[in-house]
Amino acid sequence: QVQLVESGGGSVQPGGSLRLSCAASGVAFSAYTMGWYRQAPGKQRELVAAITAGGTTNYAEYVKGRFTIARDNAKNTVYLQMNSLKPEDTAVYYCNAKYAINYWGKGTLVTVSS
Repeated sequence: QVQLVESGGGSVQPGGSLRLSCAASGVAFSAYTMGWYRQAPGKQRELVAAITAGGTTNYAEYVKGRFTIARDNAKNTVYLQMNSLKPEDTAVYYCNAKYAINYWGKGTLVTVSS
């Protein structure tokens, strides 16, 4: 059974940092493209960042230079380091594992507010 479990969300002031983690089980983790998506209230889910099995990364334009995605295949975990957070980064962040099928975690809430 595939499980993706996100952690690390919370409340932070503008300019602050958070690190999200996603622990995967039940998948051949190293073969998957791993991604982070987010969904703000009233908006569609959107890609934040992704990292392929080979380590190639892709970022949404609005997070470039602020967020960093990384993976640890030995721990079956993908991370999202978020710096210089802005109120508009407030959303539920979802972990995604993609190979032939998409798998999703349940999400973790990030709130950026003063």
